[in-house]
Amino acid sequence: MRTGITELPLHHGSCPAWLFAKMKPLAKSITEVIVDEFGQKEFLKRISNPYFFQALGCVLGFDWHSSGLTTTTCGALKEALNSTQQGLFVCGGKGTVARKTPEEITQICDANDISSKCENLIKASKLSAKVDNSLIQDGYNLYHHVIIFTEKGDWAIIQQGMSESGWARRYHWLSDSVASFVEEPHTAICAQKTECEVLDMTAKVAREARKLSVDLVNDRDVLKLVNGQTKLTNFKVLHMPTSHFIRDMLKLNVKTLEKAAEIRPSNYEELIMVPGFGPKHVRALALTANLIYGSELSWKDPANYAFAHGGKDGIPFPVREDLYDNTIRVLDEAIKQAKIGQKEKIRALARLAKSWNGLQS
Repeated sequence: MRTGITELPLHHGSCPAWLFAKMKPLAKSITEVIVDEFGQKEFLKRISNPYFFQALGCVLGFDWHSSGLTTTTCGALKEALNSTQQGLFVCGGKGTVARKTPEEITQICDANDISSKCENLIKASKLSAKVDNSLIQDGYNLYHHVIIFTEKGDWAIIQQGMSESGWARRYHWLSDSVASFVEEPHTAICAQKTECEVLDMTAKVAREARKLSVDLVNDRDVLKLVNGQTKLTNFKVLHMPTSHFIRDMLKLNVKTLEKAAEIRPSNYEELIMVPGFGPKHVRALALTANLIYGSELSWKDPANYAFAHGGKDGIPFPVREDLYDNTIRVLDEAIKQAKIGQKEKIRALARLAKSWNGLQS
């Protein structure tokens, strides 16, 4: 299931080297405590929660609402977890690194004798990216993709897209209870604002349109589909708004549809995984199915912590290095004690949190 979406303003700049050097051991310690106390699946469940992820980034000392929190927090986790014995692995990243995710998954699986999990992990990585970039057409183009997985094949995925209006939107996924990648694979989507026109091909109401999209590729002449979309585009002579979704239909790559027709996909997942099949092809088939058969489409946007150590930009206060170092020291000591049977140290952290909550209320 996709567990949430977060929207963040795009900020420029980079994380200072001294801060990133501290983020890695703190991220490692926090993860280790959660895994030791609650298990690997609980960590994946938490990291797939947009609120927990945001809080983690804040505790690590990054900007409280910057788009860079996503890439920097994931980067710290990747360097921290891939060097530990927690059985958690991180692949992917930003830009060109994201495109190398399948290669990284293969390398880690081979190195850790879990090659049997490789195919499903790569499928989850590719399909989640297709869904967020092509099936939910909200105007955010993906540029960041990270998958965190265990040796048992459980996974969480964190992706981020950028819009022309200067905002970033983060998408979270969790492997548990994924019944279908293409039909409402989320339990909650959180955003500060929703977009006015969003074609959501993962909506339940679009189930028939998805089926018909596959049927059209398999049973209809591809050129007729394109001609049909050309007729739709001609509605602009009636002075439709220039922002109307159909404005790009003439730029459709016909060869991709022809390739899909040759492959003859048996379901929607196979259709969207045809090489080159993107948002315009999804939209063309959906609108054609709607025009011919009246199949329903969804145009509704599916999008519906305090600081521990300060923030990189000094908001709400500058990062206190002494406090940061002390937190790492306390967590490391608690982990060491827990490993020799003295879990009371970690239990004390839980009691401290409850006491703090009581003071706040």
